[in-house]
Amino acid sequence: MLYLQGPQKLLMLEKSLRKSLPESLKVYGTVFHMNQGNPFRLKALVDKWPDFNTVVIRPQEQEMKDDLDHYTNTYQVYAKDPKKCQEFLGSPEVINWKQHLQIQNGRGLDNVKKSQRSLGQKEKASLLLISTQSSLDYVIKNLAAVQLGKVKLTQCNLYVVSETTKKLVSSVMDGKSLSSNGDKYKLIHQKMLKPSSLDPTHAVWVNKFWSFGGNERSQRFIEHCIQTFPSFCLLGPQGTPVSWVLMDQTGEMRMAGTLPEYRGQGLITYVSCAHLQGLDKLGFPLYSHVDRANYIVQKVCFNLQAIRMPCDWNQWNFVPL
Repeated sequence: MLYLQGPQKLLMLEKSLRKSLPESLKVYGTVFHMNQGNPFRLKALVDKWPDFNTVVIRPQEQEMKDDLDHYTNTYQVYAKDPKKCQEFLGSPEVINWKQHLQIQNGRGLDNVKKSQRSLGQKEKASLLLISTQSSLDYVIKNLAAVQLGKVKLTQCNLYVVSETTKKLVSSVMDGKSLSSNGDKYKLIHQKMLKPSSLDPTHAVWVNKFWSFGGNERSQRFIEHCIQTFPSFCLLGPQGTPVSWVLMDQTGEMRMAGTLPEYRGQGLITYVSCAHLQGLDKLGFPLYSHVDRANYIVQKVCFNLQAIRMPCDWNQWNFVPL
């Protein structure tokens, strides 16, 4: 195991991961933000260097004090040959298998399962292991058995914004002709709703409507994301957010939502479009995942001309027994 330190090696890692997009997207997006100041204080581990097979991005050990906090205890994983990464991922120096794991990964379009929320049990720990490629499924299930735990899989569609696709995954654009949305999406009730960025005090609203949230740890994670990364929202007459979108430490646009009484007005499309325009100017890779059953947000992605990737966004939830 090697710990990559210093801007030169991390830039080399980012450049190498870029060659493996879209399968390496979650790790690439995370390393990209590490090279923009590393606001989440993450570290990169590889099995060898520079010709690595497996890379793992994880928090510093001192950040992972709460074994139950899988929002903080997050691992992103990419392996060029997943069949050769089991020994590396099984090392306690790389992953703390005494905690719960949530594993995200990109797979083919088969074996579709309905997305489910899993928060785990209070007496057990939680950690999040993320990746974006298919063959890790076999490795993860083997590791779960070796570590005497159980694992549950959630599958979602993976979308990349067209501008990012053109820059990073141009091969996916073959045969596709897209025009820029420009200022197509206007705010309808300009006098009632005020464009703004999210404030940490707004995390309670985001947490309430986030399908993976709804608890104290998720609210702390959301607050951290709001404090660290750009966000966009519309404030209602009372000065509280009615529609919003923000991003996590991997650079993925997540936790978007609209209050029930404001739905059906195209607000989520508006805030997403405004947020994307701001992030694109900063050069961020722009992508997100959508539940297979969430046709409303899938339509939003279509309206925003996001491209569905050939690999899917997947999340495993590991529970030590």
